[in-house]
Amino acid sequence: MDQKPLPFNRPAELVVWQRFLSGDTVAFEYLMSSHFQALFRYGSKFSKDREFVKDCIQDLFLILWERRDRLNTEVAVKPYLMTSLRRLMNRSGQSKPGLSNEIPDDDQGAFDIEYSVEEEYIEQESVRVLTQRFKKPLDELPKRQKEVIYLKFFQEMDRNQISEVMDITPQTVSNLLQIAIRQLKVYWKFEFLTLLLVYFTDTQFYWHHSIFLK
Repeated sequence: MDQKPLPFNRPAELVVWQRFLSGDTVAFEYLMSSHFQALFRYGSKFSKDREFVKDCIQDLFLILWERRDRLNTEVAVKPYLMTSLRRLMNRSGQSKPGLSNEIPDDDQGAFDIEYSVEEEYIEQESVRVLTQRFKKPLDELPKRQKEVIYLKFFQEMDRNQISEVMDITPQTVSNLLQIAIRQLKVYWKFEFLTLLLVYFTDTQFYWHHSIFLK
């Protein structure tokens, strides 16, 4: 059967996913190529072993291909892939003797929020400024608070998507974000508030705007 050309744009992501589920190899290849870098950056926040992260991503896509007939047709693709990678890295790290790559569920563990030159996907100048100005206080946040900040402001996920990735409730996401922002405001209250207000001009960030009124 001839495979139809893919509409290569972000709104068509679910269409690509559904074609992949039907066995379309072009859709599968596009799914891998379009998400590999984002998954690698996310996985690298938990482990410094680049090869381990790459292996987990490759294993993830192989598993998805093998189980495609059992996967949900209606998913938020990027959060779903990040959730799956997080769980796979955790299982793989625990199963290999001498390899401490497991992702702890509590705040005892690393989540590297530093960004390297290769992460030029941060297109908004305001996001770059946020990272540069608040590196020290961001580094001092507990792991889960850093991850919430990363998923919210750098991956542009909403509360429900973050809760899916981190396997916590939406209310816990709100609580973690609120605590993190309050801690960061201690350092540079005026500058931080000014920067974050830029994000909250977009309706997708209004779900937790009340934290600035407390």
